[in-house]
Amino acid sequence: MSVSPIVVSGLSFTWPDDVPVFRGLTFSVEAERVGLVAPNGAGKSTLLRLVAGDLTPSAGSVTVEGVLGHLPQDLPLTAGRTVADVLGIADVIASLDAIESGDASERHFAVIGDDWDVEDRARAELDRLGLGDVSLRDPLGRLSGGQIVSLGLAALLLKRPDVLLLDEPTNNLDLAARHRLYDLLDGWRGCVLVVSHDRELLDRMDRIAELSDGEVRFYGGNYTAYEEAVATEREAAERNLRNAEQELKREKREMQQARERAERRASNASRNLKDAGLPKLFAGNMKRSAEKAAGSAQTMHASRVSDARERADEAARAVRSDQGIALELPGTRVPAGRTLFVGEHLRKRLGDTEIFAGDGADLTIRGPERIALSGANGVGKSTLLRLVNGDLEPDSGTVRRADGRVAYLSQRLDLLDDDRTIAENFAASAPSLSDAQRLNVLARFLFRGQRVHLPVRVLSGGERLRATLACVLYAEPAPHLLLLDEPTNNLDLVSVGQLENALDSYEGAFVVISHDERFLERIKVGRRLTLADGRLTSVENLPS
Repeated sequence: MSVSPIVVSGLSFTWPDDVPVFRGLTFSVEAERVGLVAPNGAGKSTLLRLVAGDLTPSAGSVTVEGVLGHLPQDLPLTAGRTVADVLGIADVIASLDAIESGDASERHFAVIGDDWDVEDRARAELDRLGLGDVSLRDPLGRLSGGQIVSLGLAALLLKRPDVLLLDEPTNNLDLAARHRLYDLLDGWRGCVLVVSHDRELLDRMDRIAELSDGEVRFYGGNYTAYEEAVATEREAAERNLRNAEQELKREKREMQQARERAERRASNASRNLKDAGLPKLFAGNMKRSAEKAAGSAQTMHASRVSDARERADEAARAVRSDQGIALELPGTRVPAGRTLFVGEHLRKRLGDTEIFAGDGADLTIRGPERIALSGANGVGKSTLLRLVNGDLEPDSGTVRRADGRVAYLSQRLDLLDDDRTIAENFAASAPSLSDAQRLNVLARFLFRGQRVHLPVRVLSGGERLRATLACVLYAEPAPHLLLLDEPTNNLDLVSVGQLENALDSYEGAFVVISHDERFLERIKVGRRLTLADGRLTSVENLPS
């Protein structure tokens, strides 16, 4: 019987501040592709670090068979290092260069060992991951965020790993780089454990592992199959809950009816005994006997009610919480065809880089358009959004904006005051709403009870997104043009779904930068803008 590449047994882990993450976690992963999903904060990255050996369990064990490669979400890379340093071959390259220059020192041969072809292998991996124009001697400061992620992956592949741990590997990757990663994993024959919110990547997995309430549950098939299985489970659980609640009501009703019958019998018996003129001793015995029978019946019904309530509570616990948000945003409505922004012959230089080629970029946005802006990393997509918003002014060209608010959500989600609470930030955005109205709106964004008084600085990525959306979409005046820069980066799948809900309710125009094709499909973009080689082109989405 073959040994599973990853075996986790009785794993427990607690942070130094005594915050527990896992208790007695047990599971195994075979030579397959597995997607690990859970809400932000559930411990996905922590689990990968435990499997990789970067963290030590408080109890239990983790066993990994074979060579392991781990791509963390935040690569510990410094700009002063070179590509060869990251690939782990800098010393070998230096020795090869020395020998080629005539230095035949034995030390260089010892460093090289059997890796005489390491430069060719490194170049092959870089080419495969779209880094063909990157030199092994380039400093990291010259690379984009997406290129650094691809470089980190190339460094893992050079180790020829048997087990790959990938933590949000498509973050910061443009569409071409994502597809290169997809192709790589499609052909992978080892063990892969992937943490991701990228549904297209998760749809290429063999199984989905759900981390929930400190346990890992496996679902056969890809993410689409997982969603279908979860929906089926939810329907069954909700049906069981309805049945249990009906049973509880029935038992309560029968207990009340039994109590009323017993009271009527006791009342009738007292009158009958009095009318019959029976001796007091005999009448007392009969009364006590009736009361005892009524008490036994009451106890039996109370027990049935208690059992029914326990079954209803258990059924309620089995129902997955509905974390969707439903909004009405009439204040964001923009008449069809109304022109919100016109930019003609826009030119902008950042440092030594000219962003737009030729006569510059032309862009017109009319409401309520839904526009996706795509292009390779570093071509100037964020710069274009900042020109539309007015954060940047063009070096040349003309800009006209309609009356109405433009809201810009950067990748950092930094619109809110970190030191103020959710409620305080929202009150500043929507001052004309009453306290009750504000609480009602925040409840729709899933902030209920005392959670509205949390300071923004302690929020998770998904919570910060919801709080920001509440403040932006209900701001006074409401935005008629919304600009979103990679809004799904670092969000869990539940939060991505909540963003989709909000944009579905939004009635103005928006432009969104995203490489997540499934997300773009779900928010129903109607026009595609592509920025490449300094030229902005526009294509209407064809109806499916």
